[in-house]
Amino acid sequence: MLEFWYEFASTYSYPTAMRIDDAAAAAGVTVRWRPFLLGPLFRDQQGLDDSPFNAAPVKGRYMWRDLERVCGEAGLAFHRPTAFPRDSLLPARVALAGDGQDWTRAFARSVYEANFVHDQDIASPETLAPLIAAAGGDPATALGAARGEPVKAALRANVEEAAAHGVFGSPSFITQDGELFWGNDRLEQALEWAARRHDVQGEYA
Repeated sequence: MLEFWYEFASTYSYPTAMRIDDAAAAAGVTVRWRPFLLGPLFRDQQGLDDSPFNAAPVKGRYMWRDLERVCGEAGLAFHRPTAFPRDSLLPARVALAGDGQDWTRAFARSVYEANFVHDQDIASPETLAPLIAAAGGDPATALGAARGEPVKAALRANVEEAAAHGVFGSPSFITQDGELFWGNDRLEQALEWAARRHDVQGEYA
């Protein structure tokens, strides 16, 4: 099993989200999607109130061009959003509200497309409602749960758990034996590690 820690405002999490399930199925690895927020980690770990890509413009310029290349090679549409990073609090809560339900992964992928293809405000319920419906969820139920204290507490707990695991960016991957991998370009290595460390009974060798 591999945990996929993702943040909806994260640039490189977009191509990862679009390919991780197929890659994991090919590797024989089960994936658990774990939404969280990077803002608290940037603040607590690095003293930043903004994305590192904005704090260091030269790094940001490289990232945007690199993301164009990555998406192009993967056959993914990409349009640089006019706002970065976008507020990802509400979609993260919605994803947690639907945790374990069939529609949540399709919803998550559509949120990434809304942000990095269609340049939409993913903090808006008006943006998210049709995405929930298209994925097979009930917008009123999901958005209502997202505003409730249990889901808010669950997201805070995810952020705390990510920090405890040493997560500092997204996408991040954590194997069952606690190995941490960071970045879209480390997905295959993470899957290989997860598959190699398990025997057919699911016990670590």
